[in-house]
Amino acid sequence: MKTFTYLFLIALISLNFSCSSDDDDTIDKQLTKDGPFQISELTGNWDATKAQFSVGTVSVDVVEKGGTVSMSVQSDGRFTMTIDPIDRNAYTITGEMFWEEWQKTYYFAIVWDSDSDDWDTYGHTFDGTTLSLNGGTDSGEYDFNNDGDMTSCTVHFIFDLSN
Repeated sequence: MKTFTYLFLIALISLNFSCSSDDDDTIDKQLTKDGPFQISELTGNWDATKAQFSVGTVSVDVVEKGGTVSMSVQSDGRFTMTIDPIDRNAYTITGEMFWEEWQKTYYFAIVWDSDSDDWDTYGHTFDGTTLSLNGGTDSGEYDFNNDGDMTSCTVHFIFDLSN
């Protein structure tokens, strides 16, 4: 009987840990739209004045080179970004912006639809008409040599509200 009680307790403890709702990999975006500002404040159309992609010593600013980057944001944080470099075809990426709360601090975060199991946090500034985003290592991708292969990189965007 002691063996059965011991096994029952071990199973109960294991079940308790495996069913925990504190999974760090879970994105509960409904609870994270409120942070230093409401994600809905980003609703509208945005044009980039800077769209810099960097890896190692290589850096490309699509806007500085004559291309364009525009972004349309919905009130729920869903967005579509169109990157149109001057030397290749335009392409579109989509995702969702939200706040990741960690240790009573809010971090601006983006989950890209192309990798919906993961998200990145970004440094940001926002004054109501200008949004700046700075990503860390592997926070974006860009085809630096126009060979069709995207390379993980850091990103720095500055957007101005266009509407």
